[in-house]
Amino acid sequence: MTLGEKQELFMRLLPRLIDKAHELGFDLRGGDLFRDSRLHGQNGEVFESEGPFTTYASANSNHKLKCAIDLNLFRDGAYLTTTADHMELGMAWEEMNPHCRWGGHFDDANHYEIIDT
Repeated sequence: MTLGEKQELFMRLLPRLIDKAHELGFDLRGGDLFRDSRLHGQNGEVFESEGPFTTYASANSNHKLKCAIDLNLFRDGAYLTTTADHMELGMAWEEMNPHCRWGGHFDDANHYEIIDT
């Protein structure tokens, strides 16, 4: 699958994920979709911008390829951050397509992405 095909698949499935979240009773607020390497650099790269800092972004982040999103879940105004909170939505995401992977498998519960299988 080409990068363009992965991006298109991600955009096709993302509305279904959002609809599923609402169906499950969640409210959503968007998180990272695209991480520009000019701002986030490579993993561990040190920047000098208002003082030195080290980027948290992985060099191989699917956010940099526009194939991942972080979705922040809320219910009754409460921000839900745990893997358990995201479990049902994460499992639904992975059932949508074999290329869908949920970050709950690697301690990043609000992360939803498209990968090569």
